[in-house]
This record gives sequence, structure tokens and C-alpha cells, in this order.
Amino acid sequence: MPSALPVDWRARLHSRLLPAPDHGLEHSPTLAAAAVLVPIVLHPDAPALLLTVRASHLRSHAGQISFPGGRVEPTDLDPAAAAVRETLEEIGIDAPLIQTVGFLSDQIVRTGYRITPVVALLQPGFTLKPDSTEVAEVFELPLAFALSPGNYRSHSGRARALELESWELPFGERNIWGATAGILAKLRDLLLEGAA
Repeated sequence: MPSALPVDWRARLHSRLLPAPDHGLEHSPTLAAAAVLVPIVLHPDAPALLLTVRASHLRSHAGQISFPGGRVEPTDLDPAAAAVRETLEEIGIDAPLIQTVGFLSDQIVRTGYRITPVVALLQPGFTLKPDSTEVAEVFELPLAFALSPGNYRSHSGRARALELESWELPFGERNIWGATAGILAKLRDLLLEGAA
């Protein structure tokens, strides 16, 4: 059962997100930099998160649910620029339609990446143009559903000598897990902290 969104969820988002990437684990030189866009579509009655299903023919993470994003390239100004560039490449949303708001703390994954989540707002009415070489499908996850703590399952484990908590978020016939579910759990905690 989805929880209700805090009435002031947008104010919480603006005041609680980090103004710059938090690379607290930068001391590990073996981690590669990546960035993802965490797009919230501002539907008037029910804001939703935009997620992708990776193409089934990809060499890594085929069929997994993810946010648009990828490796930070040398030509990218910063992680936000990388996330916006990847969003255009993967699902065709142009930069002027993306209002970046701030950052969640980095997500470390077992494959050796340090992922910087860039939270952004999108006005409805954009046109999706998924790149079929990378994306099989694009779908929306209601923000209220993602904020309900009872919808998550957690597991603990280790990666590169770091203790990590991993999450799963079942949604209908889909199972959101790994880095994507971890990022959603961070967003949940940020928006619900101090909520009555």
C-alpha cells in the first residue's frame, strides 16, 4: 500500500539534497565514476519516478531496471552533466526539459562503480525516444510507492572491503534491486525523515 507523500515533499527535496556530489569514498582509486539521473515527473496528482529497463542483449546488467545514466566521460563537466547527457542518449529527453535539483550521496556497487545520483524534476508532456540498443522499456514508478518503507526488503553484504546494504523493491511484476533500489531507499529516507 503506497504511503501518502509528505505535503511539503518538494520543499524537503530542495532543502535536503546535497548541493554538490558527495564523494566521501573517493579514497578508493579502484572505483570508476558514473552518474544517473533520478527524474521525478511532476504529474499534478501523483508524481512519479522515470525508470528504464535495460535491453536484454546488453553484455552487463541486461534486463535490469535502472535510472538513465552511465560512466562519467572526460568531456563531461561534472556528474550532473554526465547524467543529463546519458538521459538524452538513452531516452531522448533534452537537457532544457531537465531541472536538476541536487544530489544524493554516492552509491557504491559491486561492479566497481561509484554512482552519483542526480535528482531532477521533469514537467509532464515530454516525448520519450528510447535508444533500443540500450533501453527495452521506460516506465513510471509512483513516488508515493517508492516512499513507503514497507515496500522494501533489505540484505547486507560486502563489496571491495566495504559493508553494504542492498535493497529490493517489488513493483507489480517488476523487481527493482541493486543500485537502483538503493538510490530509491536513499530518496525515501531523505523525504520521510521527520515526517509525522
